[in-house]
Amino acid sequence: MQEKVKGVFKLNEPLAPHTSWHVGGHADKYYCPSDIADLAHFLTTLSIDEPITWLGLGSNVLISDEGIRGVVIHMLPPQSYIPGLSIETLMSGDNLKHLRVEAGITCAKLARFCAKNGLVGAEFFAGIPGTVGGALAMNAGAWGGETWRHVVKVEVINRQGKTFFRNPSEYQINYRTVNGPQEEWFIAGYFQFKEGDAEASSQKIKELLRQRNTSQPIGVFSCGSVFKNPEGDHAGRLIEASNLKGYIIGGAQVSPKHANFILNLGNAKAKDILQLIEHIRAVVLKDHHIHLQPEVRLLGF
Repeated sequence: MQEKVKGVFKLNEPLAPHTSWHVGGHADKYYCPSDIADLAHFLTTLSIDEPITWLGLGSNVLISDEGIRGVVIHMLPPQSYIPGLSIETLMSGDNLKHLRVEAGITCAKLARFCAKNGLVGAEFFAGIPGTVGGALAMNAGAWGGETWRHVVKVEVINRQGKTFFRNPSEYQINYRTVNGPQEEWFIAGYFQFKEGDAEASSQKIKELLRQRNTSQPIGVFSCGSVFKNPEGDHAGRLIEASNLKGYIIGGAQVSPKHANFILNLGNAKAKDILQLIEHIRAVVLKDHHIHLQPEVRLLGF
């Protein structure tokens, strides 16, 4: 395997260091591609029934203590093929710019790139703690913005290593949910933003981040928001109203600062976090008659 491909290939790779919760077991196989051609070739080396799991910053996933069977493909710079962002002008003539953004680029980098280049509307990406690939997969959002509102088209790759384009109309896109063709994955998104005031955009990002740092736990092991907000309400408000702030199971704790965050206090297992998620759901259902839906993705369970 290592002679056939250019990227980083490992067996029995521990996955906890690759996630923001710092929990989870090992991957049977782990691969970080060197470029798109290498990724395409690697996919052709896999058996047709081998499970494939894709990982970016690991900020919206809970990986089982037993790990993940099959292969984990890690799309994260600087180890992978992501060289940066490319930008080109759309032919619309409406002061719009077209960005091709590869999947391993962090959402924060996309926000900064747009602000630096005088593009407005991308500021909300600064509040998404993940990569563009993950944002496309779940229609990630923050501060009222959503990923797919700005998508013109996407570039995908399938199990056979073939790359091609798809339009947003080929997907069912909802709040934190994207459903589309099976057995193919995002490798780049084409985004559209308006030209505007670079300084104003940079200042907006700074203010949004200041608000986030005031209201959310920063610098701790968490995954970001754990639950989707129910229509017309906020998951954090419901959890706090159920007096669950600070609640602990094992090494996992509901954040005392923001109730829609779960912290790894340093010695948590994935099972602790999962039990805490289920406890929160049960209590909120009992108290408020609302079924909270996890935003975090469960892998390997």
